[in-house]
Amino acid sequence: MSPSSYNSLMTNAKDYVMIIFGIVMYAIGFCAFILPHEIIIGGLTGVGALVYFATGGLIPVAVTQYACNLILLTMAFKIVGKTFVMRTIFGATVAALAIGIFESLFMRLDHPLIADISMSVILGAIFCGIGIGTAFIHNGSTGGTDIVAAMVSKVSNVSIGRTMIIVDMLIVASSILLPFKGTFAERLETRVPMMVYGWVVTYIISYVTDLLINTNRQAKQFMIFSKKWNEIADRVNQEAHRGVTVLDGKGWYSKQEIKILMVWCRKIESVTICRIVKSIDPDAFITQSNVNGVYGKGFDTMRVKMKGLKKN
Repeated sequence: MSPSSYNSLMTNAKDYVMIIFGIVMYAIGFCAFILPHEIIIGGLTGVGALVYFATGGLIPVAVTQYACNLILLTMAFKIVGKTFVMRTIFGATVAALAIGIFESLFMRLDHPLIADISMSVILGAIFCGIGIGTAFIHNGSTGGTDIVAAMVSKVSNVSIGRTMIIVDMLIVASSILLPFKGTFAERLETRVPMMVYGWVVTYIISYVTDLLINTNRQAKQFMIFSKKWNEIADRVNQEAHRGVTVLDGKGWYSKQEIKILMVWCRKIESVTICRIVKSIDPDAFITQSNVNGVYGKGFDTMRVKMKGLKKN
């Protein structure tokens, strides 16, 4: 086995281990902290919870979730492609197994693990967000409303993000239709707070997922304008150990040619860059911006699985 093949195999193995870890975290967060309080969240997990409570626990969440994933993937096969489908089947299968195991474990308890509903659902949402974020970072997918969004984006101009928000809100809102003994006013009084919890949990999951993904890739980009550009570039190379790109520019007001330094660094290194510049040229003009997804030597490795090239 060649070194490149071995490295590729180890990278794939690590990805699958982390995907499984992330999905297990998601399953624990949902089954231990959210489901016992009868909160409906977005995604196919929420659809599974709707069926679970509508049937009095007769049909497990995992069964409905997995069945819906398979149906959607069958419908989406020609639209989203084989690679997306195969990757999603793996994630959906692991998610169904994990949720099935933890659902049977935690729903047998006489009372929720954490009695306070607010604290419980927030903790569960954080667990779920970290789990999904971990799986996404390593090229994982659990399907769900991702499939619906991918299908819609292929045949219309509606964005994936907007589609997922609409679908998730409708799933949570459907909890008001669950069986309830009482008047319509009592139904509203009981179900509306649960709907609000569901929307809050769905938002927290999305927020934590984005936070984890973006924090993992976050870097800073500097654009530095200074007459002492060569000294600054040397010091950045020597002290910050970061590369510098020199661009040609022209000040339109002064009509003078200028040099522009472009530097990328980690977030924790940004103070060092600023100090270097200000110590050399206090009058330097600097712009600093957040950058998500800097790939290459000294930064992140692009985790995109490429299809093998066909040999002639």
